[in-house]
Amino acid sequence: MRNALTFAAIAAIVLLAGDADGATSKRTSKAAAASSHRARKKVPSSKQTTWRNRQLAPTPERYKEIQGALAAKGYLKPEDANGSWNQASVEALTKFQSAQNLGSTGKINSLSLIALGLGPKRDTAPPPVRQ
Repeated sequence: MRNALTFAAIAAIVLLAGDADGATSKRTSKAAAASSHRARKKVPSSKQTTWRNRQLAPTPERYKEIQGALAAKGYLKPEDANGSWNQASVEALTKFQSAQNLGSTGKINSLSLIALGLGPKRDTAPPPVRQ
């Protein structure tokens, strides 16, 4: 083990000292750039589906469900719950978010959906039947 470390140290010194034309410094800077490149987090390609880019916008059915919940709470006229997200929907959601002390951005987010009662739904399996 000691011989291997000694050999590696001598080889490094020889490589650094024997570089008269700057070739090693170019290799070193390339190696440093490559290692810093590897250290960066890989960005998924646009073709790769991840949890962050799976759904870009809610479906019209989901918009209608959200609008229905806003209408039921009195923030949106029932006739405006048509599945098309428009300015009336944004204003209704903003008022709802403000009343709930949420960030009143008018954008659909998980906290707003949970407050509307439209959060994640979990199906529970029925208990096993014992005979």
